[in-house]
Amino acid sequence: MELSLVQQIAIYALPVIFAITVHEAAHGYVAKYFGDTTAESLGRITLNPLKHIDPIGTIALPIVLLAVGSPFMFGWAKPVPVDYSRLQNPKHNMRWVAAAGPLSNLLMAVLWALAYKLSMSLPATVGVPLGLMGQAGILINIVLMVLNLLPLPPLDGGRIAVSLLPNQMAYKFAQLERYGFIILLVLLFTGILSTIMLPIIQLLLRVFGGIFG
Repeated sequence: MELSLVQQIAIYALPVIFAITVHEAAHGYVAKYFGDTTAESLGRITLNPLKHIDPIGTIALPIVLLAVGSPFMFGWAKPVPVDYSRLQNPKHNMRWVAAAGPLSNLLMAVLWALAYKLSMSLPATVGVPLGLMGQAGILINIVLMVLNLLPLPPLDGGRIAVSLLPNQMAYKFAQLERYGFIILLVLLFTGILSTIMLPIIQLLLRVFGGIFG
């Protein structure tokens, strides 16, 4: 089905907003569980998307990617602040705080897959848009999960790697964080990012198709 840009925005809006805001809220919930209430004190442990939306990463970038037909649909929200020094066991707890975001995306991909499955039994007026939204939700959450698990600070995978490395190596690796966003953009625009991510994304989509198709 060929959709106009406006129709694509309507289909992708909710999946993108939920994927990004739930991801950030999950970091805050787990950080609080392990003793850091920084996000809670700033009102960031919430599913209210207005607290997490970044005008560029949550709205502008996804629309641009849709308009140019990019194979990747991703973005970012305002990061939930975490004071790792306030965690009960900073180095150990860091990996769980970081992993909470990608795990929330995996859970949301499953929920959108169930919505897609449900759409098949509904009248077309409801089932078709729900089915398209379900497909978008699966894709967006899988892409965000895979992207965030890349071992590059400040991505979640980079923080997980820091938590697993010996202290001296972890300290040196963490210094990449100041250049992480630049490195990510270079990987994106040179096509290296798609080369790394596409096989993993396609594999996960096949798995979801086999389970929920």
